Amino acid sequence: MPLHTAAYKAIRSDAKKRKRNEAIKSELKTIVKKIDGLIAQAKKDEARNYLKLVSAKFMRAASKNIIHKKNASRKISRLAKKINKIK
Repeated sequence: MPLHTAAYKAIRSDAKKRKRNEAIKSELKTIVKKIDGLIAQAKKDEARNYLKLVSAKFMRAASKNIIHKKNASRKISRLAKKINKIK
């Protein structure tokens, strides 16, 4: 148990931050699945347009230190490669 009131506050704020971070990570996973579905259906134009939204979400999460910057860049790059392979 915490001994100071500041420690209690830290526990409360950490719980809020954890909840927000989990929600954002879950949203990122969902949009990656959606763009993978577009790639599987060979809808190149739709996937390219959606990639702009996906990359913005990833970079925003990276800027808020929810995920690492290089992790975001790697995922965006791999999605772009998949889209470019569509004929």
